[in-house]
Amino acid sequence: LNPAASGRMAVAESLTNIAAARIVGTEKVKLSANWMAASKHPGEGAALYDTVKAIGMELCPDLEISIPVGKDSMSMQTVWQGADAKKQVTSPLSLIVTAFAPVSDVRKTLTPELRNDGSDTELLLVDLGFGQNRLGASALGQVYGRLGTKAPDVDDPKTLRSFFDAVQDLSEKGLLLAYHDRSDGGLFATLTEMAFAGRCGFDVRLDALGSDPLAALFAEELGAVIQVEVDSVQEVLKVLADAGLEKATHRIGEPRLQSSLRFTLGGKSYLEGDRATWQGIWSETSHSIAQIRDNPDCADQEFESIFDEKDPGLNIKLPYDPAEDLSAPYLNKGAKPRMAIIREQGVNGQLEMAAAFHRAGFESHDVHMSDLLSRRVDLSTMNGLVACGGFSYGDVLGAGEGWAKTVLYNPELRADFEAFFAREDRFALGICNGCQMLSNLRDLIPGAENWPRFVRNRSEQFEARFSLVQIPESKSLFFDGMSGAQLAIAVAHGEGRAEFRSEDHAQRLLDEGCVSAQFVDHSGQPTETYPLNPNGSPDGICAVSSNTGRVTIMMPHPERVFRTVQWSWHPDGWGEDSPWMRMFQNARRFVD
Repeated sequence: LNPAASGRMAVAESLTNIAAARIVGTEKVKLSANWMAASKHPGEGAALYDTVKAIGMELCPDLEISIPVGKDSMSMQTVWQGADAKKQVTSPLSLIVTAFAPVSDVRKTLTPELRNDGSDTELLLVDLGFGQNRLGASALGQVYGRLGTKAPDVDDPKTLRSFFDAVQDLSEKGLLLAYHDRSDGGLFATLTEMAFAGRCGFDVRLDALGSDPLAALFAEELGAVIQVEVDSVQEVLKVLADAGLEKATHRIGEPRLQSSLRFTLGGKSYLEGDRATWQGIWSETSHSIAQIRDNPDCADQEFESIFDEKDPGLNIKLPYDPAEDLSAPYLNKGAKPRMAIIREQGVNGQLEMAAAFHRAGFESHDVHMSDLLSRRVDLSTMNGLVACGGFSYGDVLGAGEGWAKTVLYNPELRADFEAFFAREDRFALGICNGCQMLSNLRDLIPGAENWPRFVRNRSEQFEARFSLVQIPESKSLFFDGMSGAQLAIAVAHGEGRAEFRSEDHAQRLLDEGCVSAQFVDHSGQPTETYPLNPNGSPDGICAVSSNTGRVTIMMPHPERVFRTVQWSWHPDGWGEDSPWMRMFQNARRFVD
């Protein structure tokens, strides 16, 4: 409809999107531009020229933003001879813009999740289209097969920059609870997605948004919806007014605990629905694809969870104070215990793991398997070892088993590991691929005879999630004093399902206190339901220890959440250390 406008909007939407992160100013933002066009097709070369000019010579200089990197594909057309005629398919001009910038404070990152856990709040719309509500080339237009006549555009780069700076100012002052930029689907999609994230409802008034409420809901103009505490509304309005956005800002409504999503006009309901019903519609396509691509039972379980109104959501229970540093008494003793951070080809968790043990008072040593094979590193000089997670051997199936065979089939290395595990003053940890690896060394580990092996997830997909686990009473030294905790943790694996050689092995581990962590539902009950249990392990088992407690293996990644800032969500008021730091502090205390 308007190639130059589409390019300007791609740049602008990358900025309104990244504005959710704490960035000092637009001058810190850089762009990557991926151009695709059939440049020899009639009209496409001119469209490409106009769009490049609009961005490279006009918009980006006005915004003081550069495009240091990108790529182009100028032959987006294919021609072939059919049975009865020559045929061709031509891709229209498109531009993919990715914005990136240094983040000054990750703790001030905003998300679209509507908050209903505190004081009264309001929803404000900052409409950078200033009421024009242009519907050209919108998703609504596509639904009805119409292109339209006028497309959204960047009418004033200075206003866009002022908006970005105002959001950063409000974020720095802690005045914003939630943020979602307006893009595909318009205001309707923006608000409903915020409600889906918060599993709540809202009352939104359309009266001030123009003469056509349909256009107000579905126009894909630039802008954002922000959630603000009622007591802070006037301060927020002043900041936006000082940025020249007074006429663009509208107080449109408020969230509600009930699940009703209601748009009103003139005090009467204009459009109304139920959160679960609308989210079900929103998720239908993904569900249908997952049924075909993945395990259909898992796809159905995930889809059905949308409609559970009693689900309390992710929640944390702590029987201990994460601010208490158990390793503090040992930090000034001089010599630090030596920790072998073991990795293999493709492992990518070693730096976070080294940082976690270092913070707990260890001297972390980067040890590649080649160092052990060549005898450059002597395992007997280490107080502890950890086999790290990541995509070992390119994450081929059974990669951890292949890693273990390096030990099992090398007589010297096998003897080194066996001697290490036998010492009562030594400990070991295996995470993800390292969990799979150590599970295959169970014959070398005292008290590990009931351990499972780890196989393909029941979902038949790689799972990257933020899952809830509980810590039962167990013999593991790592979880000492943590029993009763219910914590979220990073999950990233394709082969995490615990497979036991016989049905009674899992029960033996439970009975002997060798199960150290279990996936639980949001009510705190061990579960095998997907996606709360992302891999399908029986009884939600995701961490086990030897009956000596000195060796623990677990599929989730505590090293990726040992700092509070690493969590994608956490309760308010936490300090630097997250509750998972206790694991590493326990290891330091064990050495003493």
